[in-house]
Amino acid sequence: MTRLSVEMLAADPVEPITSAGHAQLGIAVLAGIAVIVLLITKFKMHAFLALTIGSLALGAFAGAPLDKAITSFTTGLGSTVAGVGVLIALGAILGKLLADSGGADQIVDTILAKAGPRSMPWAMVLIASVIGLPLFFEVGIVLLIPVVLMVAKRGNYSLMRIGIPALAGLSVMHGLIPPHPGPLVAVDAVKANLGLTLALGVLVAIPTVIIAGPLFSKVAARWVDVQAPERMIPARPSEDLENRPGFGATLSTILLPVVLMLSKALVDIIVDDPEHTVQRVFDVIGSPLIALLAAVIVGMFTLGRPAGFTKERLSSTVEKGLMPIAGILLIVGAGGGFKQTLIDSGVGQMILDISKDWSIPALLLAWLIAVAIRLATGSATVATISAAGLVAPLAADMSSAHTALLVLAIGAGSLFFSHVNDAGFWLVKEYFGLSVGQTLKTWSVMETIISVVAGGLVLLLSLII
Repeated sequence: MTRLSVEMLAADPVEPITSAGHAQLGIAVLAGIAVIVLLITKFKMHAFLALTIGSLALGAFAGAPLDKAITSFTTGLGSTVAGVGVLIALGAILGKLLADSGGADQIVDTILAKAGPRSMPWAMVLIASVIGLPLFFEVGIVLLIPVVLMVAKRGNYSLMRIGIPALAGLSVMHGLIPPHPGPLVAVDAVKANLGLTLALGVLVAIPTVIIAGPLFSKVAARWVDVQAPERMIPARPSEDLENRPGFGATLSTILLPVVLMLSKALVDIIVDDPEHTVQRVFDVIGSPLIALLAAVIVGMFTLGRPAGFTKERLSSTVEKGLMPIAGILLIVGAGGGFKQTLIDSGVGQMILDISKDWSIPALLLAWLIAVAIRLATGSATVATISAAGLVAPLAADMSSAHTALLVLAIGAGSLFFSHVNDAGFWLVKEYFGLSVGQTLKTWSVMETIISVVAGGLVLLLSLII
């Protein structure tokens, strides 16, 4: 297992924007994070503004000149958006195509038609995991809620028995699997191999989602035995469509970017020659940008055409898919700015200096930092971005596999115990018609199980590979 070691200090340190000592830097980090937490929780400020102000506060508390703190923030914001902004946009377009064409409904209906009463929770976790690959968590919830409620009502199931597996599938994809914003930013921050991270992420995700989904749902249904609320069953997106795409075409479109990125990782391992023609071809077609762009273009034909979309309707769908992600892009960008301010302040090097004699595994440290920020801010994305910035220096001497595991450790920690400062908490509470206590006993516990199980599996893998 990769541990914090003296050898890591040999890595070239980032030139700090301040010469503050460890004590002052430590206070500055705590103060910067406290400002972000206070603005988000107490004053209900948008995370983009909170991260911006928190970054400047961090620089000020660290004793950095304001102009240098601003430069660090804007540099980090720009590089983060440049690295993942286009990928987030392409993912949003693919998700919108999937929803509006009825492709998502087609996958849902096909799987449910083949599932019996005993296998229904497993069918729900499968649906959510497949649907969750290209969709943001909040979009996935809105898309799946009608299905969860209708299945629970039609089969007279406990809502938790059906709902928890669906939520687990979406949450695991959101926290661990690219091209979701958090994992993408973490991959970029620690310079991990995206294909390898995706492959190991899937390996960790499968047992995690089984334990937190179908298995935990049995317990959750006993703790909170509620039925689907009638008032929350909305119309499905495809109900006003005459036709919709087939199951095979839809599934192939969703999995196309995953297959391309995994193929690149496999070819890199087998060929292992950057100048080889085959590897160069797969380096192009397996890059996240090309893989997602290919899926979007293919989706216009495999999803849009069968649904009867005209060129104008396709253009409108793309535009509508891009509109909601403005806030996400700004939050991710500001998180990157905060990360860069942390790095330029010398915080990453401070962590290495202070912890050089610790026996704590680097992956566990990354998980714990992400947990702390998640509990404080309520945002998995903010936790992932901030933690990635803090632990990025730890990746300097890691192998490719352990760097990928570092990303997954951060992602796992970012999902820990969602509570009242998390928008997802309230989304689940309102859609399922639960009380705050019931939401804590089901949704919050499920998130904690995902975080702990995934974190444990990452540590176990680090002993093996």
